[in-house]
Amino acid sequence: MSASPPAEVETLFGDYPLDHAFDEMREANGDLRAHYRALAETLASLPHDELQRRKQSADLSFLTQGITFTVYGSDEGTEKIFPYDLLPRLITAEEWDKIERGLTQRITALNHFLRDIYSDAKILADRIVPRELVYSCRQYRREMRGLQVPRNVYIAVIGSDLLRLNTGEFVVLEDNLRVPSGVSYMLTNRRVMKRTFPRLFHSYGVRPIEHYPQLLLATLRALAPEGRPEPNIVLLTPGVFNSAYFEHTYLARQMGIDLVEGRDLVTHDNIVYMRTTDGLKRVDVIYRRVDDDFSDPLIFRSDSILGCAGLFNAYRAGNVTVTNAFGTGLADDKALYAYVPRIIRYYLDEEPILPNVETFLLTDDKERKHVLANLDKLVVKAVGESGGYGMLIGPHSTAKQREEFARQIEANPRNYIAQPTLDFSRAPCLIGNHLEPRHVDLRPYILFGDKVNIVPGGLTRVALTKGSLVVNSSQGGGSKDTWVLQ
Repeated sequence: MSASPPAEVETLFGDYPLDHAFDEMREANGDLRAHYRALAETLASLPHDELQRRKQSADLSFLTQGITFTVYGSDEGTEKIFPYDLLPRLITAEEWDKIERGLTQRITALNHFLRDIYSDAKILADRIVPRELVYSCRQYRREMRGLQVPRNVYIAVIGSDLLRLNTGEFVVLEDNLRVPSGVSYMLTNRRVMKRTFPRLFHSYGVRPIEHYPQLLLATLRALAPEGRPEPNIVLLTPGVFNSAYFEHTYLARQMGIDLVEGRDLVTHDNIVYMRTTDGLKRVDVIYRRVDDDFSDPLIFRSDSILGCAGLFNAYRAGNVTVTNAFGTGLADDKALYAYVPRIIRYYLDEEPILPNVETFLLTDDKERKHVLANLDKLVVKAVGESGGYGMLIGPHSTAKQREEFARQIEANPRNYIAQPTLDFSRAPCLIGNHLEPRHVDLRPYILFGDKVNIVPGGLTRVALTKGSLVVNSSQGGGSKDTWVLQ
């Protein structure tokens, strides 16, 4: 049931434009969606400039807590306060139920896939996924073949990106299985929001997310090597210059575990130790925020100073758990993404609950010709990049950029995929003293230890630049608190 907005709400919205994209707060005819009505009326009832005052208070809170991220190559300095929009994004219990079931199904199937690929590879023998696609992936690790992974869990920490289409349906845009980031912003957004709108938050009956660090700790503990009932768990960070360093320190502090860099670790007899003021202390579980390539210079990149020499052999011997497992990046290769619906059907004998976005594989001659002829209409992505890098958004590109991408595609078609330019959902954001629509996605965080756990919510990322489709913070995006309603 919808209702026409009262006059004060209309004033707040001003000339808020509605188009064919799904609007999270308003129906196509301008009526408020039922679950957003109390929020809109609360905002409209506030005195003039009160929203701005609360916004400044929230910004100050982020500043004093040191909640920042790094933009590489920026002329304005690297450290920035994480951009935050004051208006929460609301998701109904019914919508969340489908998201939760769909992500549980998806992650379970991808874990089966990784286990199979690094053992019997039946899915390749049965020709469900092309053999050359797997073995040409830069993230495939031959060193993982035949290796026993604790509890057969390859992906313990996952962040999948969802979009809502103009039909109102959620689809999966991509899966982040290597070192997914952003969960600290989900948690800090919530803390700031509860202080900014305490009465409204309480009245909505929002499902909690604050227990995520303890769920993460329990997940890591569940994956400890056999015979280590009180495991010593550490978070391995690349260090202070990494873009997600705030998150690494935040999560380590919330879980009550040590934050370590590669230089803090040493291996003896295939056992990993951390250096402490009291001498060496054995490490049982490493929550790794360092890419495979930089984790162990003896096995991967020999020039890396971020990892620990001998780590992989200790892992192979079963003396330490490293999560996510090495080689999981295979399953978030953007070309392999196109096969996830088949992977779900193969391992689970179920239809996918959350659909994929249509994806063109450029190793296919017919699909590549189609893409090259329609670069001005499509989004092209490098298969191994993240953070909005290595991407062409056709409708917003120049002829020169399209020519450059065409050359790159012709030179290395395996390195790119293409997808339609999606007009995904928009949500109202506070721009000055009034509301304007901006495109949003949703990154829920999934934990997989003895079972799958998903905290109700996630990081709603916002393309704060008017007209932009890029939500990544490194590309001018920000975030919102996500309220999943009881």
